[in-house]
Amino acid sequence: MVSAEIVQWVQQAGPAVTAAVSAYGAAVLTRAEDAAADATVGLGQRILQLVWRRRDEAGRAELERVVDEAADEQDDAYTTVVLSRLLKRALQDDPELREELSGLLPAPAAGTVNITASGIRSIAGQHIQTAMTGDGHTPPRS
Repeated sequence: MVSAEIVQWVQQAGPAVTAAVSAYGAAVLTRAEDAAADATVGLGQRILQLVWRRRDEAGRAELERVVDEAADEQDDAYTTVVLSRLLKRALQDDPELREELSGLLPAPAAGTVNITASGIRSIAGQHIQTAMTGDGHTPPRS
C-alpha cells in the first residue's frame, strides 16, 4: 500500500516529470540541464536523475525503458500514469530518496481543497451563498 505522503508527492511532481520526459525523452536521465530549460522541465529532470542515480542496474534499466516508452507516447495521461507508478515504487523502496526528493517540491498548502465542475452550466466553489443554473430563474431578494 502506497502512503498518502507518497501519493501526494507524486501528484505534485507528476507535471514536471511528464514535461521533462516530453521535452528530452530518455536523454532526461543523463543530459546536463540547459540554462534555457523551463523551470518545470528542469525540476522534472532533476527528480528523474536523482531517482535514476539511486537505483541499481536493474532499476536504472527499468527507468530508462519506462522513460523511453513515455517519450514515444503522445498521450500525456498515459505518460503521467506510467511515471507515477515508477516514482511511487522508487519512493516506497528508498526512504532516503523520499526525503531528498521532498526537498525539491514546495510543501503543499494546509487544507488544500480541489473543486471540479464539468458539464453544461456547472458551477464550482468553496463558499457559495446562492447559485442558480438554468433559464428563467431570478435571484431571491434579500
